[in-house]
Amino acid sequence: MSIVYQRSKGLTDAEMHYCPGCTHGVVHKLVAESLEELGLVGSTVGVAPVGCSVFAYNYFACDMQEAAHGRAPAVATGIKRTHPDLTVFTYQGDGDLAAIGTAEIVHAAMRGEKITTIFINNAIYGMTGGQMAPTTLLGQKATTAPSGRQAEHYGMPIRMAEMLSTLDGCVYSERVTVVDVPNILKAKKAIKKAFQLQSQGAGFTFVEVLSTCPTNWGLTPLEAVDWLKTNMIPYYPLGVTADRTEVK
Repeated sequence: MSIVYQRSKGLTDAEMHYCPGCTHGVVHKLVAESLEELGLVGSTVGVAPVGCSVFAYNYFACDMQEAAHGRAPAVATGIKRTHPDLTVFTYQGDGDLAAIGTAEIVHAAMRGEKITTIFINNAIYGMTGGQMAPTTLLGQKATTAPSGRQAEHYGMPIRMAEMLSTLDGCVYSERVTVVDVPNILKAKKAIKKAFQLQSQGAGFTFVEVLSTCPTNWGLTPLEAVDWLKTNMIPYYPLGVTADRTEVK
């Protein structure tokens, strides 16, 4: 019997702990498939800090390294500079990357570190109970913003893909989502391109993935998909925000 579909060799067979409707698992699949198709699983180190992805070392078949909250880019920098022949990526959420780890991600991009960052933006702190994140939308409720985010009090939500794209060291930045099949295919293409560019010796590469968090949004998985399409994509438009790979 011919095999129609099977689990990527870039993933282990461990059962994932993510909540129903969370799209972390989909992104894991795309990262794993990209590494497998590029022949990089055996020469890759992933770095996961604190957050919902803290157990990523259970799921990816490549080597994994834990980092303190927000410090994944700094740890990844050390690994890549010590072992430049390896593929190194960070896998970070919005609270981790855009709040406590803002300095680390900005300076890694500014220096043009030859690493790849997969940024999961679900507009809320997931693991710690639904606090407001830097990417929480205006009017969106959180445990620390029970009346909804207000610009005059909390400021405007930060657009990380656009901000990092202004730095010359960031050679590639794209925002995608994984809420339906056409967008999953586009996300796979972006993630694979980011790893390909790293393999070619390019600078910092960044893929932001708009993701759902039904548990902390207080929605069903299907409602969460609709909410993301209606509310997140207009504020966080999909597409390439930087591509300097053709610049000599």
